Amino acid sequence: MSVLRIGAGAGFQGDRIAPAIALAERGQLDYLVFECLGERTIALAQQARSLDPSQGYDPLLERRMQAVLPACVRGGTRIVTNMGAANPRAAAEKTRAVARELGLTGLKVAAVTGDDVVDRIGDFVLDETGTTASALGDRLVSANAYIGIDGLVAALNAGADVVICGRASDPSLFLAPLVHEFGWARDDWTRLGRGILVGHLLECAAQIHRRLFCRPRCERRA
Repeated sequence: MSVLRIGAGAGFQGDRIAPAIALAERGQLDYLVFECLGERTIALAQQARSLDPSQGYDPLLERRMQAVLPACVRGGTRIVTNMGAANPRAAAEKTRAVARELGLTGLKVAAVTGDDVVDRIGDFVLDETGTTASALGDRLVSANAYIGIDGLVAALNAGADVVICGRASDPSLFLAPLVHEFGWARDDWTRLGRGILVGHLLECAAQIHRRLFCRPRCERRA
C-alpha cells in the first residue's frame, strides 16, 4: 500500500454526523476516525458511568454507528475512535448491538483500555494543594493518562474493523492506522514524526481548513 485515505468524521463530542456519512459513503476511505474527547468530556463521562455502570461513553456513539456502519462495511472502511470515553468496553458492546440490529454480521469490534488511572493515583501529591489525591475523596471525578498507539495498533493487527478507546492522545488515532498499514518501526522517528503531524492536523477535522460551521455568510475572515 502506497496511499492511505483517512477521513476525520468528528472533531469534538457534539460534532455533526452528516459530514461523516458523506465521508463513509463517498470518501473511498480506508479509515474513518472520530475524535470526540477532551478533558471536560472525559470528566462528564466518568460522572455518567458513576451513576450507571453501563454508560460513560460518547452520547452520540449509537447514532454515529447507526449512520456510518453500513457504508463502512460496504466500502471496507475501518473505524478508529475515542468515543469509548470512560467506558470503552460498554461502547464496544453497544457498537456490536448496533451492528446486529443493522444485520451486519462478522464485524470485529475492539475496546482498548488502560487510560483510566483513578484508582492508582491516591498517593500522588497535587501541585495545587500539596496534599495527596486521596485527600479529595469523592471530589476526585476523573484521572486519565494519555495512551499512545500500542493498543490501537495491536487491535488493528488482530483484524478489528472498529477500534474504540478512551483517553488516547489525539494524533494516535491517526498514527495507529499508518503504523499498522505501512509497518513503520517504532524507532523510525522521521516517519512517526510525520504521522504525528498528520494526526494533529486532522484531529479537529474541519478546522484544518477554517470551516468551523456551515454558514459562510457569517464566517469571519482571518
